[in-house]
Amino acid sequence: MSSERVPVELCKGINGLEKVVLREVRGSSAEVYLYGGQVTSWKNDHGEELLFVSSKAIFRPPKAIRGGIPICFPQFGNHGSLEQHGFARNRVWSIDVDPPPFPTNTSSRAFIDLILKPSEEDMKIFPHSYEFRLRVALGPGGDLMLTSRIRNTSTEGRPLTFTFAYHTYFSVSDISEVRVEGLETLDYLDNLQNKERFTEQGDAITFESEVSLRLTFFCLIFELWFNCFIFHWLNRWTRYMLVPLQKLQFWIMKKREHLSYAKMDFQMLVRFIPSFFPY
Repeated sequence: MSSERVPVELCKGINGLEKVVLREVRGSSAEVYLYGGQVTSWKNDHGEELLFVSSKAIFRPPKAIRGGIPICFPQFGNHGSLEQHGFARNRVWSIDVDPPPFPTNTSSRAFIDLILKPSEEDMKIFPHSYEFRLRVALGPGGDLMLTSRIRNTSTEGRPLTFTFAYHTYFSVSDISEVRVEGLETLDYLDNLQNKERFTEQGDAITFESEVSLRLTFFCLIFELWFNCFIFHWLNRWTRYMLVPLQKLQFWIMKKREHLSYAKMDFQMLVRFIPSFFPY
């Protein structure tokens, strides 16, 4: 019998929800639930889990899955009139069996293409026609790559305005040992100090107290529809290299922020949120 790892497998997950399991030949893996188009697991070739999912997460619609990489669309946070973080994370996505040509070449077979289109109910609260295509892929070295392509399908020339984020939860063994490097001289807004603007001065950001920062730096965007966000695992549990979108947010979980998190979960969690704002 062949021992070759199946690169893509559609199966049942928690509470019977459908999920896709991606496997690379060297041992890394990822799991993507069709509910929310949400990555809930990313393991390196040693089997170590790199994403955080709360032990109190409810895998039952219409509740959002707490952890992994929720997709915030068509609204991030409270930047609009919709519910917090929009509704894409509360919808069942479909497998895209005929995606348009992909702009990047990869030798990996461990990827899945998903698509989300608005339902009649969605059109009542967000009256715009669109196609949201998401590719989740594992690179040969175990990198997790998320590529979003959002297309305005209006036949009336109506503009599509939205905000967007990958609401990423990373798992760490000890939050006090986490360092974020490379942000020197960047301006940020501190949400715990009434969004007052500060300039980062230190060589690295550490997490010795509760913090909620919104960095306002800009990165080169080749083209929004084909922009790719890649997670590189560098050193077990505490170091990640991020190739970001236009803006980045991060904070330590507040103890009372969500009842759906276990009491001490916040000590093992740091959230990085690459996001796009059209202003």
